[in-house]
Amino acid sequence: MANSSDETTVLITVTGPDKPGVTSTLMGALAGQRVSLLDVEQVVIRGRLTLGVLVSCSGDPQDVQEVVEQAMDSVGIDVHVEVGVSSDGKRPSTHAVVLLGSPVTARAFRAVASALAAQGGNIDSIRGIADYPLTGLELMVSVAGRDDVASDAALRKALAEVASGHEIDIAVERGGLARRAKRLIVFDVDSTLIQGEVIEMLAAKAGREAEVAAVTEAAMRGELDFTESLNQRVAALAGLDASVIDEVAASLELTPGARTTIRTLHRLGYHCGVVSGGFRQVIDGLADELELDFVRANTLEIGADGKLTGRVVGEVVDRQGKARALRAFAEQVGIPMAQTVAVGDGANDIDMLSVAGQGIAFNAKPALREVADAALSHPFLDAVLFILGITRDEIEAADAADGVLRRVPLD
Repeated sequence: MANSSDETTVLITVTGPDKPGVTSTLMGALAGQRVSLLDVEQVVIRGRLTLGVLVSCSGDPQDVQEVVEQAMDSVGIDVHVEVGVSSDGKRPSTHAVVLLGSPVTARAFRAVASALAAQGGNIDSIRGIADYPLTGLELMVSVAGRDDVASDAALRKALAEVASGHEIDIAVERGGLARRAKRLIVFDVDSTLIQGEVIEMLAAKAGREAEVAAVTEAAMRGELDFTESLNQRVAALAGLDASVIDEVAASLELTPGARTTIRTLHRLGYHCGVVSGGFRQVIDGLADELELDFVRANTLEIGADGKLTGRVVGEVVDRQGKARALRAFAEQVGIPMAQTVAVGDGANDIDMLSVAGQGIAFNAKPALREVADAALSHPFLDAVLFILGITRDEIEAADAADGVLRRVPLD
């Protein structure tokens, strides 16, 4: 609310070691003055307190300054009082920018700040959101007059250049309620939710891993039609005993942070699923273990003799099929596409990430990184949570309450 013409705004900034009673002492001093609170912000970093209080004063601001200085001196805290500052209401930030790295250096941060300034951006606030397994910082930014898709693309491009030059990841998203409205997430499986490629694990059982891996790489780079490449690779499995499916399923290794990611998103009410160009028979057990809500993948044909025929049955889950699956999942639970998230690593994930409300490329090939809203280059899947605005403290507080809190030592 705007001040009347006979009122003066006063900004009080308190700094010093954090200890009980500082805020109550300050408010006690102000209680005896003719002031109204307009804004209050406080942050504590490694035991150091910064507290800012903006008040509207209808009396003598000099009296306010003297009373506040005496009160803060009594508790050994520094204070700075500024009279006549603007009391304009705060405008909401237009963008959230998340920096992730191991480490995030001062040089990298300077480059980010410079790039933002060059795009007309002003940093409104900064907070630490993670110290494990990466350092994470969230910047709330206001970019004046940049309300169109082209402007957002220019901002992302400028920050992507900084990210590649400083070995950090940077995610940019529009601020506001929409950022916190995501309610459905789907993951690719191979080299995203799990480590490695299932079809290569199966091919290893047939002694044809190198041959199949070469086809997989070409397909993930977008050099081969996915359906064609799938047929080539599955043909290499012909004659294998179907028991190898269970053997491979038992050997799957989740990507670091995958359990934490799914567990945390479930707590927040997300619908979680997987959409894979791999095979249902291999990933169904893992999906059950993680209590996933959706699974869409290809199905290997097994002959009457109990051996793989070298073919798949049913509709092929290819690049277009992944996007269709995401739309179907969202429609099934009544969630708008704007509130969906897709995470993947290969060219066959392009359509899925493009139609999602937010597409996140995870250690991805260049073709996918170009269309993604955010790209991660570190091997920890729980970094997805930080992009979604969830902090490490929030994750670990929930884990501790459930008795599952642990930090795995990093190599």
